[in-house]
Amino acid sequence: MTKTSALDRPMRFMWSLSSVGDRLRRSSPLSTMSGLPNPDEHVEFCRRAEASGIDSLLMAFGFTRPDPITYSAVLGAHTEKIKFLVAVRSGIVSPTYFVQQINTLSALTRGRVCINIVAGRAPDELRYYGDFVSHDERYERTDEFWRICHALWRGDGPVDFAGQYYRIEGAKLNTPFVSDERSRPEIYLGGSSDQAHALAIRHADCLLTLPDTPKRMEPKVRAVLESGTEAGLLVTLVCKPTHAEAVEAAHAIVASAGQKARATHNVLRKQSDSVGYTTTYDLADRESAWPTPYLWTGAVPYLGPPGIALVGSAPEIVDALFEYRAIGVTRFLFMGHPDFEQMTFFGEEVLPRVREREQAGSLLT
Repeated sequence: MTKTSALDRPMRFMWSLSSVGDRLRRSSPLSTMSGLPNPDEHVEFCRRAEASGIDSLLMAFGFTRPDPITYSAVLGAHTEKIKFLVAVRSGIVSPTYFVQQINTLSALTRGRVCINIVAGRAPDELRYYGDFVSHDERYERTDEFWRICHALWRGDGPVDFAGQYYRIEGAKLNTPFVSDERSRPEIYLGGSSDQAHALAIRHADCLLTLPDTPKRMEPKVRAVLESGTEAGLLVTLVCKPTHAEAVEAAHAIVASAGQKARATHNVLRKQSDSVGYTTTYDLADRESAWPTPYLWTGAVPYLGPPGIALVGSAPEIVDALFEYRAIGVTRFLFMGHPDFEQMTFFGEEVLPRVREREQAGSLLT
């Protein structure tokens, strides 16, 4: 499938379902967290996401989560429009079986599935799944995994592949990818390392990364954008009717998390080999908590790098989004505190302003 530039398209917005209902955003020790889903609460959230103009919902992967593919099938049976952004790691299943799973999910949801490639960030947890390779090896293996997946979706005939990590002979599937729009799922790749950027260019439609200031991000994503791959941000949203209320709400998040959460993330920080996580922790350490008027790092020591946030009133958040839009960032994956209320506010107060500004031709490009 040929990649095309998205600079002339509307911005697209996603939300993370994975922490919905977790008030402290995974600031407790991971060993104490339940992986049991709450289908009633999550179905309600999915339907609100549909009403709020959200394109897709992240279904994260990990030992504290339900299985994202199985759970997406359940939620898909109770919704109409929302897509499910299913996280996947290489090394868990064979690429042929994974394509079979995704194709089956597409048939059950009428094509409402997309994929988030993650290489993994915590070696301790990776070993739970029998994965003992290093950071760079994970990216090499992931490249092989997606070469096989793409060959199967292209219908290249029986697929043969012999690499360092995978060997496939005569692979074929009789369950196709089902969609009125695409011959394969839309693919996002999460990461900030050079290996992640190269992998996104080869295999993904969009690179998802944690935010920095637009000025510092622009040269980092330039090669990705020039390849025709889009760029997106994973960022928390703290949006209120006024700037003062948003700042107060942001500080209340830290106060509710408390010093135990900070101690938990001090441990998790040492266990991670993720370049994006390390960079965001360092950003929170070395600079003001406000690298820009709307980008806030104050929650990172308590909630981890996904706690980096856009904070402000609805007009201010729109300005922040268009500042990133000006450097080519066109997709945004949000989390909120709390998610249901923040997503509702986004749909009612922020998204209409974004669309109005896009219609008026005020893209800062």
